[in-house]
This record gives sequence, structure tokens and C-alpha cells, in this order.
Amino acid sequence: MAAIRHGQHEIATPPGELEASANSEASPVRVTLMDYGPDHVEEREVRERADWVAYGDRDTVTWINVEGLGDTTLLQQLGQDFGIHPLAVEDIAHAGQRPKLESYKNGYFVVAHMLTATEEIESEQLSMFLSGNALLTFQEKPGDCFEPVRERIRGHKGRIRDMGNDYLMYALLDALVDSGFPVLDWIRERLEDLETCVLEDPQPEVMSEIHEMKRRLLAFRRSVWPLREVINTLLRDDAQLLSEQTELYLRDCYDHVIRLADMNETYRELAAGLTELYLTQISNNMNEVMKVITIFGAIFIPLTFIAGIYGMNFEYMPELQVWWAYFACLGFMGMVAVGLLGFFWHRNWL
Repeated sequence: MAAIRHGQHEIATPPGELEASANSEASPVRVTLMDYGPDHVEEREVRERADWVAYGDRDTVTWINVEGLGDTTLLQQLGQDFGIHPLAVEDIAHAGQRPKLESYKNGYFVVAHMLTATEEIESEQLSMFLSGNALLTFQEKPGDCFEPVRERIRGHKGRIRDMGNDYLMYALLDALVDSGFPVLDWIRERLEDLETCVLEDPQPEVMSEIHEMKRRLLAFRRSVWPLREVINTLLRDDAQLLSEQTELYLRDCYDHVIRLADMNETYRELAAGLTELYLTQISNNMNEVMKVITIFGAIFIPLTFIAGIYGMNFEYMPELQVWWAYFACLGFMGMVAVGLLGFFWHRNWL
């Protein structure tokens, strides 16, 4: 059966098999390696398979980070050398996976999303595989939120150099979770600006921006809520691949995820409230317009009545024979108009 392309996946291909064209548009591949222990740290860029195979039997912690998913051959080689299941390798290569945790006999496979915000919120899939003394991470493109973790490793700050690769995985997850707070701060600032715009000048463009912010919050929710389940499953897993100390820190990371989820829900409610506020402001503005039109109509109704009477063509109308009748009629109409305006002002309708 011929394969049919659907998004990034090839339909009807065997599970776990990668197509060479699956990531033809992905970023160029760059592989970096950090190997560290209590007394040393080594950092280098990996160019050949022999460069990472040499670290397979060491007692130190080895962190291999792959930036770019365009080289499927490289992904398959790493999978074979570190025991990554072919289905997990397929999930790594085909970005866009839902955050999840899969437990294998030899390790954990974690999928999460990194979120960044400048003028737009960008989401990037991060895949992790924990096995033995190694931790492999796979990113769609260069750049991440893990530089503080690298600095802690280089400078022997904290306890990370004295812990295993499970603690390194926690540190990366914690950095990823903490990177979500600046994104929510950016969203909060935009919502505050939109609230000011709604109150001062509710234009259609403002409503479009509100809908865009609601879409961004929904995308954020899709990244955070599954991550909460990932960390919770890690804490409840019986594979005993995590030390007791790491589990304690993971609980703190879980609390941060809960905070992110709660803040996200709060801002979603605020965005929904802005939609209602926008509609209310539009309705109020329309009511003000109708109020002005109604006042003008109420003033001119009696004036039109008077003008209509003297516009009739009856022969015996005494006022038509008096030279001052025209001026008296105009004065009376003016008095009626001023009287109505005074009445409206007294009732606070103006």
C-alpha cells in the first residue's frame, strides 16, 4: 500500500520506522555533550558516533542534547546506542506530540513543550530519554531555557554535580516549568492593555486581539495540563529510577506546574470577562447614541406639531392675518424647546 502523507506522519508505514523526508524542513542538527561528576565536567560538541559511544560505560552523568530533528539517521543511531524504543524515536522525530510520559524497562521517555513569548508565543517540543547514567534531550531548533542549568554544572553550584541523571532531568523540567511564568506575565500585561483599550475605545481590532489572547491561553493550557500529569506519574511510578531526593524536588516542580495551571485558568477567565466587557461597552455606547437621538426626537416632536398646524391651508385662521404671529409662533416653539431641554437636564437625562 502506498504511503499517504498527513502532516508530519506517513500513513500506512510500519510503526517506529522513520522516513528520510519526515523532517526535511527541520533546523540543521547540532549535538552537544556534557559529562560531569563531583570532581570534573567536560563539555564538547559531538560530530561522530564514536564521540558519544565512548561515554556509554562511564559512571559519570552524561547529558547529550540534540538541536534540530532533520537527521533521522542520527536519531536512529542514538536510539540504538542508548536503548531508546523505536516508537519513542518516532515520537521524537515527529514533533507536535502531546506532553506525556512513557516508562520502559531501561528508562523513561518524556515529551514536554517549551514556551517562549516575545511578540508571539512559540511552542517547541522537547523530548527526553533517561537511561542508565545518561540523559538525552531532543529539541526542534537551537535555543532553550536550560542555560542556568548548564551554568550550575560548569560552576559546581548547588548539588547537581553530586546527583545522578534523574536529578538532571528534574532540573531541566523545573527550568522548563519556570520558563512558563514569564510567558504568563507577558499575557497578563497584554490583557491589562486590552482592558484599558476596551474601557477607553472599544474598537473591533481590540476584540480580535482578545480572541487571539484566548487562543494563546488555550495553547498554553494544552502544554501545561498534560505536563502536570507527566510529573505526577513520575512521582507515582514504581520503576525506582528516581532517587528519594529527586522525588522530593519533583514535588516542588509539581507545585510550580499547578501554579502555572491556576494562573492560566485565571487569565482565561479574565479574557472571557474582557469579551463580556467589550460587548457591554459597545452596548453602552449604542445606548448613549440612541439616548441623544431620542432626546432630539422628543424636542422636535412638539415643534413639528406646531409647524404642522400652521402649515394647514384653512382660510379662517386668525393668526395668519396678524403681522406679529410669525414671530410669536417662532418664540413659542423656542420656549417649548428650551423647556424640554431644562426638563431633561433636571431629570439627569443629559
